[in-house]
Amino acid sequence: EHAGMAMIETINLCKEYGSLIALNNLNLTIERGDCFGFIGPNGAGKTTTIKIIATLLKPTRGQAMIDGLTVGFENRKIRPIIGYVPDFMGEYEDTVVSEYLEFFAAAYSIHGSDRKKVVGDVLELTDLTYKANAQVSSLSRGMQQRLSVARVLLHDPKVLLMDEPASGLDPRARIEMRELLKELKRMGKTIIISSHILHELAELCNVVGIIERGELLFNGPVREVMRRARLNHTVHVAVLDRTAEAAELLRKPPGVATVAIDEASDVVGFGETAGFQTNSDNRLITVTMDESGAQNVSDLPNRLINAGFRMTHFSEESVNLETAFMRLTQGLVQ
Repeated sequence: EHAGMAMIETINLCKEYGSLIALNNLNLTIERGDCFGFIGPNGAGKTTTIKIIATLLKPTRGQAMIDGLTVGFENRKIRPIIGYVPDFMGEYEDTVVSEYLEFFAAAYSIHGSDRKKVVGDVLELTDLTYKANAQVSSLSRGMQQRLSVARVLLHDPKVLLMDEPASGLDPRARIEMRELLKELKRMGKTIIISSHILHELAELCNVVGIIERGELLFNGPVREVMRRARLNHTVHVAVLDRTAEAAELLRKPPGVATVAIDEASDVVGFGETAGFQTNSDNRLITVTMDESGAQNVSDLPNRLINAGFRMTHFSEESVNLETAFMRLTQGLVQ
């Protein structure tokens, strides 16, 4: 163990395919035990980065280090400490689950009684024990994904690299995958998970990197992404009538950044159900608050009511990583 050294570090990492720049000076630092969420649209460079870290691709320039070892020069030392889970597993049509794992255990030079034990352990950890004698090809997509994870856990790597582990999974399989990842995190493994679906990562990762077109736009704690994104707290309001006047009133309180009126179909009928006349003005007012105003949100309904408006709708937009991501990248991407 190299104390004080990051588990994974890339320094000005570049990967070019002819004139296409897949990675442009990527600088990442991932500490031991971090669960790092690598977020960005398809084709942004996530897979390229993961494959370089997994020693499967050579960088054009720059370097990547795993536990102090340099990719490209010390691959033979790096491979035993990493586990790479690609987004789809290869074809092993007529293999039984336990044979499949024993084959890979042998490839990792795990032999004899150790092998049986290790295979049993990873089956248990990935909750596949009851499928030990099933054909790999008969497994559901979710189970195949867990089997892929089982395979890379055989040699007990310190680092797990997971490329879109939840792609193509149904909701239940997603949850199972998430629980498995949480367990691996508890075991102290350093994990990189890439995804273009942000909320999958929100509750798993403590750090995220946002990548677009090969460039890292943001890299830091999940809390920080949330905090930055919460700069504009958004509230939707509808009143029974006199929408324009209500909007004017809402411009006044401290902390209000913008007020806009949109023709909202989703609040139509709000008036009728409440026994109001249906000629009510059904437009939605969207108010964004700046950071200082986020705590004054609760003041808005009082102002409207005190001014004699009848509110038919009031909702706060919750900030999730998705909106955080959109807001963070808006200012950064042309």
